[in-house]
Amino acid sequence: MGERARDGLRAYRLIAAMWIRSTMTYRASFALTMAGNLLLTGLDFATILLMFTRVDSLGGWSLPEVALLYGLSATSFGVADLVLGSMDVLGGRIRDGSFDTLLVRPAPVLAQIGADHFALRRLGRISQGSVVLAWALLSVDVDWTPAKALLIPLALAAGAAIFCALFVAGAAFQFLAQDAAEVQNAFTYGGTTLLQYPPTVFGRDFVRGVTFMLPLAFVNWVPAAYVLGRPYPLRLPEWTAFTPPLVALVCCALAGVAWRAGLRSYRSTGS
Repeated sequence: MGERARDGLRAYRLIAAMWIRSTMTYRASFALTMAGNLLLTGLDFATILLMFTRVDSLGGWSLPEVALLYGLSATSFGVADLVLGSMDVLGGRIRDGSFDTLLVRPAPVLAQIGADHFALRRLGRISQGSVVLAWALLSVDVDWTPAKALLIPLALAAGAAIFCALFVAGAAFQFLAQDAAEVQNAFTYGGTTLLQYPPTVFGRDFVRGVTFMLPLAFVNWVPAAYVLGRPYPLRLPEWTAFTPPLVALVCCALAGVAWRAGLRSYRSTGS
């Protein structure tokens, strides 16, 4: 298992490096694309800023507190999007028959799909999210403790892993649907968008679903509530703020099971 994981990482690194070299051949084009990506992702936070020109709080949360949610969500998702954001190409490969070529190569299929069309421009989302997060951490009124300080990088790493699991699970679903990229995007891109707003603006049943059924709340809502000293809408105990790594581990394990099941169910197009 360890050797297979090393082979997968090596294959991923080689394929990603190939795409990076291809991208950097046209440096001016890359710079413009990167700037455009940075601008587009920044529009999400600009929307939040516009809201706060009309209100003093959003669901009882101040601008720095909402910025903390935004920074955690955008940065975590940005890392996952950089690493596995190309998984949505799987449906197209299945339909045109090119997926078969990946099966005969001496490298794990997941690594090949994950690194396919590796887009370095996605660093723009990470950069923009990190800037907002840094500003939020400097602006929020928090009595910092070692536990709260440790929770920030812990939440970022776990959040990225949770989103990576969603990308893999969404790709596994495409083995059945074959044209489900938009369904996958609804949970990945849509998920990071809803997490940018406080849980108090959503209905209790919706918050319950995002906490226990699709545990996106552990990306930022739960740890941020602990850091800010706010009660979570579902009255979870405080120690759950430190469970995002465990939640991420479970999500990744389930995504792995779904991926293997989807791969076993695949039947060639015959073309």
